[in-house]
Amino acid sequence: MSRSNKGILEILTKLPWWVSVTLSAVIYIALKWIFPALLIDHIFLKGFSQALPDMALMIALFFLLPAPVSAYHSWRKKRLLDDLNVIKSISELSWNEFEEIVAEIFRRKDYTVIENSGAGPDGGIDITLHKGDDIFLVQCKHWKARKVGVRIVREMYGIMTAEQATGVIVVTSGFFTQEALLFANDKPIKLIAGEQLSSLVEKTQRSNKKTSIAIQKQFLNSCPRCSHQLVLRTARRGQHAGNQFYGCSNYPRCRFTKAIQN
Repeated sequence: MSRSNKGILEILTKLPWWVSVTLSAVIYIALKWIFPALLIDHIFLKGFSQALPDMALMIALFFLLPAPVSAYHSWRKKRLLDDLNVIKSISELSWNEFEEIVAEIFRRKDYTVIENSGAGPDGGIDITLHKGDDIFLVQCKHWKARKVGVRIVREMYGIMTAEQATGVIVVTSGFFTQEALLFANDKPIKLIAGEQLSSLVEKTQRSNKKTSIAIQKQFLNSCPRCSHQLVLRTARRGQHAGNQFYGCSNYPRCRFTKAIQN
């Protein structure tokens, strides 16, 4: 999905607040002193150069406007991640909030993060990560169906090749199909499924550490093969007769079982 063109102010609201402050200061200094000094001897631009110092403050303040908005968004995203599953669980997040917590996770892992938010819940590059000379393209999938197939992973690999990026990361609140896992196996593609995401949340949260237990409960009772609910069963025959275990509610189509850990 194509992203809409953004104005300079909207772009600055997506960047750290200090970018607007720095840009505003640079513009003020340039208009107040540097440009007038450079243009003072220019026969056609002399009058314009004399007017620049009077315009410097107003133009600098214009580029300072996004700073408080950016600072608020930064604070809100940090709180969204830190309060996750206290105020909201992963499954209750909107697609936009889901992208924001993924971006905040990588930001706390010392990546430079560029969010391509604002176009819709599906398709394209959602987040671009920079670390040194490496560039990683991220797509977030927050679907109720909970499964991400090989087509999505293959498309992102094609985008990575076209953009000459270092690698691709696909993050989902659910699961990846076996075909998707096999396709990504020998390629610079990192697939982060629900359980891995909950672990990343736990490691990067700066407060509410106890919430990791609640987050993991979302995935504990889900079948990793078909995403149906796991139910408690009792073995009726065989050497384990009388023992309880978790079995897929999609039985007999899915025969996944999971032992109860004491």
